[in-house]
Amino acid sequence: MVRTTPHDPPFTDPQPLYRRVAVQLLGELRDGTVPPGARLPGERRLAEHFEVSRETVRQALEVLRRDGLLATDRRGSHAALPGPPAQSPASLTFPVGARTAEPSTGDRASVAWEVPSPEHAAALGLAPGRPTLVHRYLSATADGTGRRTAVTSFSAVALAEVEELARYRDRADGTASAQLRRAYDWMRRAGLTLHHRDTISRLADTTSVRVVRRVHDQYARPLEITDLLVDARQDALVYEFTLSAAG
Repeated sequence: MVRTTPHDPPFTDPQPLYRRVAVQLLGELRDGTVPPGARLPGERRLAEHFEVSRETVRQALEVLRRDGLLATDRRGSHAALPGPPAQSPASLTFPVGARTAEPSTGDRASVAWEVPSPEHAAALGLAPGRPTLVHRYLSATADGTGRRTAVTSFSAVALAEVEELARYRDRADGTASAQLRRAYDWMRRAGLTLHHRDTISRLADTTSVRVVRRVHDQYARPLEITDLLVDARQDALVYEFTLSAAG
């Protein structure tokens, strides 16, 4: 009898693609890219991020869900790793720096669905002439000094990802009061990690200071841009940001 030696089978990766995606996603959950308790981006966004199909993402999420690392409710999937909830850092009141330290005579805010300034449109990646949600804010101290104005334009990403902001579109007529104090909390609850970049400059021949704030998420997508003008004759500009300590 002639003994034959079978050929070695071709090498295959013992770990299916969906498990590798689950491991990568778990790494991002652990390093804080998605804060504990925050909602994960949708399957389509995750598929683009990991460059796989939505079905692969769905299988990866199911692996983490079975291991108790994700919780799913009607709002989507949430990171369930041990750690402080996403709401635990001190909230940043929107728009940051626009409210005066002294008692106010009554701040005023409104939203409009309109074409933003060319500078805002370019920063948000909006096509020329495309409207978006624009928020205007005015604040002053009781004696009328310390006037602060802020104009914020939100990106298409922010309106698509943050349900609370999207609801304002149908009532954004420019006249109704619209205090968006919790806008940054809404963004974080939608699973977005917020990166703030402020550029501060003094306006020539005035006592005013201009602050241009740009906020993007963990995927470098723009979320909003704010133009803040502050009468700085008496006020100091103070910005306080709180970040969770690494686990």
